[in-house]
Amino acid sequence: MAIIKSFNGFTPRIGANCFIAENATIIGEVEIGDNCSIWYGSVLRGDAGAITIGNNTNVQDGVVIHSSEGVSTTIIGNNVTIGHNAIVHGAIIKDNVLVGMGSTVLDNAVVESGSIVAANALVLGGRTLESGFIYAGVPATKVKELKNSEMIEQSARNYILLKDQYLESKV
Repeated sequence: MAIIKSFNGFTPRIGANCFIAENATIIGEVEIGDNCSIWYGSVLRGDAGAITIGNNTNVQDGVVIHSSEGVSTTIIGNNVTIGHNAIVHGAIIKDNVLVGMGSTVLDNAVVESGSIVAANALVLGGRTLESGFIYAGVPATKVKELKNSEMIEQSARNYILLKDQYLESKV
């Protein structure tokens, strides 16, 4: 069973039809929307600032989501994929975004809707990534216009289907 703990007067709130892996950890001021999945080994620590996650979002294995008290909160929109082992720390990730595996998005960064942060990219604090582009590198820079957001949408849909399979099988 997942570790879901109250902290400092806040209890995580989890929406309907969500899959939370049994070794995921969710602490404090965390709100997760409907139809989401939080996969194995992920940690969502709402102990130093709020974490809000929209609907149809998947947080893949080994992801860490946190904030800095008095500095930032974390807001993740709808239909977002946060890839394996990514770190989101006090950032705003708008709707329909794919954050690649191993990426780091730091305090007060904003990733606009319809963007991709490539695997292992580093989005520096305070940066805003424009909608409609792929960003890669350290630090993350615009590398390509995203002419079709199908890959982002397909990732979100695939994880909803996988989540539903897990819920049906009671894994």
